[in-house]
Amino acid sequence: MAKQDRAIRTRQNILEAAAVVFDERGYDAATINEILARAEVTKGALYFHFPSKEDLALAVVDAQTEATSALLDLPGGCRMQRLVDLGMVFAHQLLVDPVLRGSVRLTMEHGSPALPHRIHRSGPFAGWTEIHTRLLAEGKERGEVLPDVVPSEVAELIVGAFGGINALSQSVSDRADLERRAIVLYEHLMPSVAVPAVLARLDMAPGRGARALALAALEPVGAA
Repeated sequence: MAKQDRAIRTRQNILEAAAVVFDERGYDAATINEILARAEVTKGALYFHFPSKEDLALAVVDAQTEATSALLDLPGGCRMQRLVDLGMVFAHQLLVDPVLRGSVRLTMEHGSPALPHRIHRSGPFAGWTEIHTRLLAEGKERGEVLPDVVPSEVAELIVGAFGGINALSQSVSDRADLERRAIVLYEHLMPSVAVPAVLARLDMAPGRGARALALAALEPVGAA
């Protein structure tokens, strides 16, 4: 059991080191030697868990997909609050989670022909869009969403807009103002999505991402 635990920790250590290097250098410029130096592991240990740099990149991107799916476990029955929380929690996590930052860098790095084709083709964008579409459709069934809203179209709009403000925030402030930009996005967007009674109850205030994570740690999933 102790040996298995060490292997899990070693894999996570390598994954975090790779994510930091990918975030700082990009896929093309990142080298295995840099990742080895940051992780402080042997080449044999790295290749035991990840046979290639491509496998490392895919594992870093998969971590974002797993984190996105976990956001569906946020508590509370209101689907439009969960929709807002997807972005607010992710904005918060990008400040504290190096693996997510590396994943986003790889997802947004369209200019590299060396990146694995799966990342080029969709990356986590498809998963983000699917989750937003699901929440909007459920919200519409529950009477939370305005009648003329088309869930798939609005989902693509939200995902694209969030990707844009993330890129802008990273460029101008190293994401220090990402939460503020996310709040502005939702304050302008949600009146066109949620019915007035639901809109009035949505928490889009500063610190919502941290509050939602705290609630998720204390409460069971709100399935209602």
